[in-house]
Amino acid sequence: ELISSLRSKLRALWEERELVLSEARECAERGEELEAMVRDICKPNEFERYMMFIGDLEKVVSLFLCLSSRLARVQNALRRIDGNTDAEERHSLNERHKLLSRQREDAKDLKENLDRRERVVSGILAKYLTEQQLQDYRRFVQVKTSLLIEQKDLEEQIKFFEEQLDNLEKSIP
Repeated sequence: ELISSLRSKLRALWEERELVLSEARECAERGEELEAMVRDICKPNEFERYMMFIGDLEKVVSLFLCLSSRLARVQNALRRIDGNTDAEERHSLNERHKLLSRQREDAKDLKENLDRRERVVSGILAKYLTEQQLQDYRRFVQVKTSLLIEQKDLEEQIKFFEEQLDNLEKSIP
């Protein structure tokens, strides 16, 4: 029953992932349309700023999500430490926790910098775009970010349930 339930949950997650990937493709198409429009109406240096911001958006969000995920796994491992855990493993986990915490703080700084750059890019685009076009741009940035988060979350859940299913199948004689 448990195996069947896990398989069912995995199927549902795979289907959801396909929907999110489809939305991501639509978002990418919208991004290409925006890029062409911005290229046509902005000065070359302004277009370059826009492109750098859009490229860095995905990188910074992905970095932050990856570090948060890794930090959560280390925190879970630290919670499982008991009297039987050897000192070397405990020390290693503590050091990884410190490192990942520092890296995540650095990623937060990058995100704050990215937010400032987004305001600059919005200001540039506000000179050229209609209010509706500017709202479309802002919606694109918001959707792109939320889709990245949703994709990462789904991948984590799928990985977790696949590991659970694998462990369960191996434990049954």
